[in-house]
Amino acid sequence: MRMALVTNAFLSIVVPLYNEAENVGLLTEKIHQSLEGYNYQIVYVDDFSTDRTKKVIKSMNDQKVHLIELKKNYGQSLALAAGIDYASGEYIITMDGDLQNDPSDIPQMLEYAVEGEYDLITGIRQKRKDSLVKKIPSKIANFLVRRVTKLDIKDNGCALKVFTKDIAKGLNLYGEMHRFITLLAHLEGAQIKQLPVKHHARHAGVSKYGLERVFKVVADMMLLLFIRKYFQRPIHLFGIFGVLLIFSGILMELYLLVVKFGFGEDIGNRPLLIFGMMFILGGIQLFTIGIVMELLIRTYYESQQKRPYRIKKISIGDGEAA
Repeated sequence: MRMALVTNAFLSIVVPLYNEAENVGLLTEKIHQSLEGYNYQIVYVDDFSTDRTKKVIKSMNDQKVHLIELKKNYGQSLALAAGIDYASGEYIITMDGDLQNDPSDIPQMLEYAVEGEYDLITGIRQKRKDSLVKKIPSKIANFLVRRVTKLDIKDNGCALKVFTKDIAKGLNLYGEMHRFITLLAHLEGAQIKQLPVKHHARHAGVSKYGLERVFKVVADMMLLLFIRKYFQRPIHLFGIFGVLLIFSGILMELYLLVVKFGFGEDIGNRPLLIFGMMFILGGIQLFTIGIVMELLIRTYYESQQKRPYRIKKISIGDGEAA
């Protein structure tokens, strides 16, 4: 019965691509082999590749393959967002286009999803076939995320995930938030299941990640921490630091007033005068700049139903979609 529910459900496999001409053909074959008997669409999102990726996809003339061409290189997060927005499946599956994820893991993951107990099934890569240049930043990032967010996800970097449609469509992916897509789903109330999955060496092409990834992770993690703890009460974060700075600045200025009028000393050339004013102004700014900027960005995209990417063309098989 459970197997029947899985095979009857319509699936969308969303794969962001950037210069994967040598991989996309074999990946398509593997998906078809792994999902034989299933009802599905493959949504490839070409993130403005500079190689033959688009031509290879169109040459397949495969009616199950939908190609979204972005107008410029937006990065993996927005490519994923474009694919998820377009996807029409009851369950949405995300994976990388470099053949390191194995489509044969999808059926097992789907079984847990259709039970209804879990909204997101995420993979834990077993015996990773990556170089140390990728493994070390990944381990650091996973450690930092677990410590800061208190969410025990063992492998945030695994792209192979199965979402229910409502959770996937509710994700707001900006910047490079794909690294925290599991945490974002958790914040939306998703029940999460982790499963071990296979991992292969890259078939062709080069990796797009390096050690600089750690610094990006830290920056994005600070934003997520704010959203998780203080988005509905930002004054509790910015207000505490703001009040401390303002109070410190006022104390400095009061001390200088006492010095000026109580002891008749000249305070015009004292650095403490400038520091006091800077603390007061800095405290006021903490109340405003961070909150206003983040809310303005989200209001711009969400209230007007605008998306932070632009699509050039959508194709199905070798023809343009209607």
